[in-house]
Amino acid sequence: MIKKLFRQMLVTQILSSMTVMLCMLIDSIMIGRFLGVDSMTAYGFATPVLLVFAALGNMISAGIQVLCGKTMGCGDKKGTNAGFTVSVFLATAIAVGGMIIILVFTNPICELLGAGKPTPDNDVFFLTRDYLRGFIIGAPAFIGAQIMVPYMQMSGNQPRLVIAVALMTVSDIIFDILNVTVFDGGTFGMGLASSLSYYFAFTIGILYFFKKECIFRLRPKLFKARVCGELVRDGFPTLVNQVSLVLLTFVLNKLLAYVGGNHAVAAYSVITSVGNICYSFGSGIASVSLMLSSIFYSDEDKSSLRSLVKTMTFYSFVICSSVTAIVFAAAKPLVLLFIEDRDASGMATIGLRMFVLSLVPCALNTCFKHYYQGIDRVPLTQVISVLQNFLLTSLSALILSAFFGVDGVWMGFFCGEMLTLAFISAYVFIKAKQVKFTAENFSLLPEDFGAADEDCLEFSITKESDIRATAKRAEQFCLERGLSPKESTKVAICVRELTENVVIHGFTKDKRHHLIEIRLFMKNGKPILRFRDNCVHFDPVKFMKLHKDDEPQAEQVGLRMVMTLAENVNYVNSLGLNNLTVTF
Repeated sequence: MIKKLFRQMLVTQILSSMTVMLCMLIDSIMIGRFLGVDSMTAYGFATPVLLVFAALGNMISAGIQVLCGKTMGCGDKKGTNAGFTVSVFLATAIAVGGMIIILVFTNPICELLGAGKPTPDNDVFFLTRDYLRGFIIGAPAFIGAQIMVPYMQMSGNQPRLVIAVALMTVSDIIFDILNVTVFDGGTFGMGLASSLSYYFAFTIGILYFFKKECIFRLRPKLFKARVCGELVRDGFPTLVNQVSLVLLTFVLNKLLAYVGGNHAVAAYSVITSVGNICYSFGSGIASVSLMLSSIFYSDEDKSSLRSLVKTMTFYSFVICSSVTAIVFAAAKPLVLLFIEDRDASGMATIGLRMFVLSLVPCALNTCFKHYYQGIDRVPLTQVISVLQNFLLTSLSALILSAFFGVDGVWMGFFCGEMLTLAFISAYVFIKAKQVKFTAENFSLLPEDFGAADEDCLEFSITKESDIRATAKRAEQFCLERGLSPKESTKVAICVRELTENVVIHGFTKDKRHHLIEIRLFMKNGKPILRFRDNCVHFDPVKFMKLHKDDEPQAEQVGLRMVMTLAENVNYVNSLGLNNLTVTF
């Protein structure tokens, strides 16, 4: 089920990762084609501010994935709603506060970004200022759209994400065209067009949270500084990652301006715009890895984590290799979409081809980084972020530019990613005390994590005829681990009754291929059952509470028996799956 779940989440997560980048891509194309090289240079100078807001939004989004992934993984609905409430308040404070700061201090910020002084002959400064002012109006929707993504994924509401991203893209194109053909709004109009499109996407997404079936609830009484601290702590590695990217962009802008002038900065803006979309594929894979790793880690599901490492590595290589080949071949026409200036487009074409060679190692690094964040190896995640997104790449660019000029800067991307991958591999080999590229080694799980392999039994059920044999295997497993015949029989009964309930009432609801995954393991000498299925949403715990005083019906007998035999039964719906944990 891990591979199938990964594939289901992957497309929408890649599209979601493009939410921010698509508007930036469209803006850069329109600016380059219709407003000229100076406007493109101004856009390049403004990019670090855009990335700062993206960094803050990504920090909250990642914090949500880790914090709420853990609470949902253990069925803590109150904790999930506390995380949701905190994230809404934090995102609002950052968006409104940031908007005020940018609007009040636009001039000094533009100077800091490298746009120069506000002199009459410095058009780049005023173009940079105008774009920032237009863009910042959309900051609340910009960040709001980012934090809605993990909640949509956790609730299995992927179609709404696709609709929101599609509407945002179409509206931004329309508004940009109107800006250059009707309103003549310059770079301010381009920034404003992005803002309006973000509000469109935000509106589509936020409607879900007012629906009755929404599993997340805003509860101001649950707002606690402790939860806020946990969310920031869990998302902080992503902030380090994004801030490192901002610093890299800032440093490379300065370096390129020195070795190649404004044309090199404009070329870098083109590469950044295309590169951000290319990065979305690796970022999407990594975001799925982060969400799943946090859930499986809280569930102490060792086998699922190892399977996740294999799956994310496979998709990183296959998808990003394909993207690399396509962009490398289409580099020249892609560049000409943005800019026609011969010097700038020539630099950008060469640079883009060199840049895309870094996509595969970048995707691998990003996936491992997010996976380690999900399993609470926060310091390692932060070190990888700084090495990958700033230190090794900027040092490589600085050194190579001394020999190859502008081309040396482009080479820095590939060198930085490969050096980072070498660091991760060396770290894993040292921890594992062996040089082997295995999922077990790269999963970096402690030896005492979860149940030992010999104390864990896993099986899948796809049809009713599998149930009896599965229950018998569960009973034998318990007997072999020293449980009494009575306790072993109780476990077998629960396996049989719960799986029959899902098969009879869940498998026939639609024409989808359905599957039940059962995991039985021993913890502190006690058996624990975990059921996971992809049928229609059904909470047996809530159902039995609602019907506890009713006259027993035939279809309720099995559930009532399980509630009686088990010490605790906990249900949570996450990622569109039913997850039930039974403790004896």
